[in-house]
Formats: sequence, C-alpha cells, structure tokens
Amino acid sequence: MQNQSDGSNGKVAIVTGAGTGIGRSASLALAAEGYSVSLAGRRGQLLEETISMAGDAAGRMLAVPGDIGKPESVAALFAATKERFGRLDVLFNNAGISAPPIPLEDLTYEQWQAVVDVNITGAFLCTQEAFRMMKGQDPMGGRIINNGSISAYVPRPNSAPYTAQSTQASHDIACGQIDIGNADTEMAAVFKTGVPQPYGEIAVEPTMAVENVSRAVVYMASLPLDANVQFMTVMATKMPFIGRG
Repeated sequence: MQNQSDGSNGKVAIVTGAGTGIGRSASLALAAEGYSVSLAGRRGQLLEETISMAGDAAGRMLAVPGDIGKPESVAALFAATKERFGRLDVLFNNAGISAPPIPLEDLTYEQWQAVVDVNITGAFLCTQEAFRMMKGQDPMGGRIINNGSISAYVPRPNSAPYTAQSTQASHDIACGQIDIGNADTEMAAVFKTGVPQPYGEIAVEPTMAVENVSRAVVYMASLPLDANVQFMTVMATKMPFIGRG
C-alpha cells in the first residue's frame, strides 16, 4: 500500500514498455508528479535501470517483467500492482514494436504476428485487466491512455503491421489516445540517418525530445475523470506528416 509521506499523490499508474524510450520517460515523469508506478516490460534489467533514475521516487516504483502479449503475464502484472499499491488510476498502454520496413508482399506471417501480439493483443489484454480492476475499486474508475502514432492517419511506406494497431467511458473510466511523431528514442534513431519517403527517396527527418511526450501523458493523466483528452497529437514540428511530404 502507498505511504503519502514519501511524496505520493495517492494515485497509481501502470506503464507498459517502461524500460526504454517513451515508456521510461513517462514512468519517470509520472513518478516525479507523485504517482506510484508499476513498470512492465520484457527485460527486467532495463526496468530496474528506469527505477534507478527516479531518485527519491524510486521507492514508489515496481518492476514487473513479462510479455504483455500473454494473458498470464498481464494478469500477473495487475495482481502485483494491486498487491503492492492497492488500486490503479492510470494505465498507459505504451509498449509497441515494429516489423522490418519491407514491402508488404515480403512480410512473413511471423513478423506480422509479432507486432500484433504486442501492439494489439497486449493493449487489449491490459485494457481488459484495467477495466476489471478500476470497476471493482473504491473510489471506482480510472484513466486509460493509449500510445498511438500519426502513422494511423498517414502511414509510412512499408509499415502495414505498425499502422494496423494505431487507432469507452463507463464505470468512470476515461480512455484517450496520444499520437506521437518522431520522438527521439532508440526506436526513432533511424530517422537521423534517413528513412523511405512516399516519393521514393531516403531522407533524414527531424525529431523532438521525448520529454515532450511524457509531459503530455502527465497532463492527460492529471485531468479529473469528468474531463478527457480523447485524441492528442505530439510531433516534431518539421517532420513530414500530411501526405508524408
């Protein structure tokens, strides 16, 4: 259970994909705002590294390694969160992977399925467990934030699996989506060397600091449950977007 004397604001968050990139940044930002945070990811060492960066807030963070594409791992994540912190106020469905940037006809079933397991099935399983937990707690309710992508609106060349995943408010559960473009993370490193463009050339693309995303997540999380950001786009100002040109 939480101890308000350690700087806690009394609220609890789960962040998936918390070992690197946007997930790490969001976890640290939420912890700095007083949230207790359960960190989910496949690599426990990276989750522990995230916690080590949290300073005085580290005592309000819990690493739960596992594969969110598997129901048993997701159930264990939410059970560990409830046992340690007692409730759940925010789920940030952040974990995501992408397939190799190859033509659609060359993509293997295994490559497609690997993306779907994490980006779609994982988000579904976590959302399902969050609904169960948020409906049954007192006070009832919470917030679910999904990490989308501007690729859902204007896809990149050779990005079918990733684009497919990028996209209810009942029982006082508010749901929103943040669509992110070119945050400076490990996954986005390729933008600095050049990526395929719709006009057939390779071009370097601008990126933005990942902290811009984590600040937006904290803002969405901080709203009272009678207010909601349904969709927010945060992107590098000069990156290709409309028509990818």
